[in-house]
Amino acid sequence: MAIVVKLDDLLHDRQMTLTELAGRVGLTLANLSILKTGKARAIRFSTLDAICDVLSCQPGDLLYFEAALAKRARPAARRRSA
Repeated sequence: MAIVVKLDDLLHDRQMTLTELAGRVGLTLANLSILKTGKARAIRFSTLDAICDVLSCQPGDLLYFEAALAKRARPAARRRSA
């Protein structure tokens, strides 16, 4: 996926554990772990809002677009038959 999650870097900079963040944000450790490892397919704005509030950051501090990954990850569009 072309969107890269920098949650690990933000946690390290703030000397906070994923467990501590999970408690403050109100999410399960499993769900935050999926986000941190880049395996999440989507994120709710309310989740993004809560994480940014706790970490005192902007969404752009947490997520960024990697153009090189976009070219490799995007499959060719398939046409539907009518």
